[in-house]
Amino acid sequence: MAERAPSLKVDVFYGLMTLGTAMLWVILSGWLMYFYLPPEGAPLVAAPLYGAVMLAVRVVNAVLALPVGRWSDHTRSRWGRRLPFMFWSGLPLVLFFVLLWTPPVRGESVWNLVYLAVVLLVYNVAYTLHQIPYTALLPELALADEHRVRMSGWMSGFMLLGMILGGLAGPLIERMGYVATAAIYAAATLPLFYLPFLVLRERPGRQIRATERLDFREGLAVMRRNRPFLVMTAAGILYWGVTTLVQGAVPYIVTEVCLASTADTMYFYLAAVLASLACYPLVTWAATRWGKWPVFAGSLAASAAVLPLLLVIGNLPGPAPRTQGLIWITLQAVAMSAVMVLPPAFGAEITDYDEQLTGQRREGAYYATWGLLDQVISGVAAAGLPLLLRLGSSRYDPHGPLGVRMVGVVSGVLMLLSFLIFLRYPLRREGVRDA
Repeated sequence: MAERAPSLKVDVFYGLMTLGTAMLWVILSGWLMYFYLPPEGAPLVAAPLYGAVMLAVRVVNAVLALPVGRWSDHTRSRWGRRLPFMFWSGLPLVLFFVLLWTPPVRGESVWNLVYLAVVLLVYNVAYTLHQIPYTALLPELALADEHRVRMSGWMSGFMLLGMILGGLAGPLIERMGYVATAAIYAAATLPLFYLPFLVLRERPGRQIRATERLDFREGLAVMRRNRPFLVMTAAGILYWGVTTLVQGAVPYIVTEVCLASTADTMYFYLAAVLASLACYPLVTWAATRWGKWPVFAGSLAASAAVLPLLLVIGNLPGPAPRTQGLIWITLQAVAMSAVMVLPPAFGAEITDYDEQLTGQRREGAYYATWGLLDQVISGVAAAGLPLLLRLGSSRYDPHGPLGVRMVGVVSGVLMLLSFLIFLRYPLRREGVRDA
């Protein structure tokens, strides 16, 4: 089937939702643990229990991912399969983001732990109900590989803008506090979740008839035969974990390794985002010119080489630790640029391959599986980060910020393993039909 003429308006409005979720994600990834476990002391919860809550909430929420994906695939409404989920989950997503920063007790308390667990669970449920249908919508909006790469570029560009805007949270937190900052971001992101409904429309004829639906066991059996899915998922598990580790460690890297202030976190986010933004057009061009596979594989390998350099920041002659940190985070952003841009295009390609196996469009099942695994792996990484930091999270600790530095080493090893796995990805230049 020939694709309709790509609409720039659709690409832009679809990307607006990524802008909203990126702002919230950056703030949660970078500041939630810093808020509940500040390095200078006076924690709001016990550190080991914080990690346990992160993992437990993610695991519980991950259980919901597959039912949501299957529900999304099989929904029949005048809006289509995906849009109803996105509409009804936007407001709760923003509301519970604000509530995360309002624990009931000022000091360390078990009630803060219970509050964090409940509010974070509801937030993650709303996030799952929104993001699985949202990502599953991309293969319906773009049919050609070039258009998918371009839409992935737009999404990545908006994600970068969201990271820039989210990076401004540091100065706002210092001046206004966590709750006021969260309220400002909530007010800014809420329209981004609803303006796209003025433009986005699903393709007709893609709803699965009830008599043709695969049951849960049959669907999983097909996934196990989908080798591109298996390889990409195994590689993704590793770089998802890296993303969580690095995002959670950024404030510690800035303040404890680079000896900068909390407000300086903004400049580190800005350096990374601008470097990525400069690379994204090149990534899009290179993927169109030579194919997605070599560009993505090269990005994984480069990331594996750059991330461990965190270990030597401040121990090299020459620039101050703050400058060395800015150089490191810029190189890291350049190395990971294709890892950030191209996964949506690979996901669309993999669901096309599933259609060859089943004759059905089951995007929701695949994006739900990736969402489930992302939740679990991110939870494991979030739970493991405080334990890694126990090696030394502050320059005032006996061992110094050794645990912060080890984040780079562990992340580099994980990216190397991801690269080695991705070398076995079967859909390269030949495309889905020939494979």
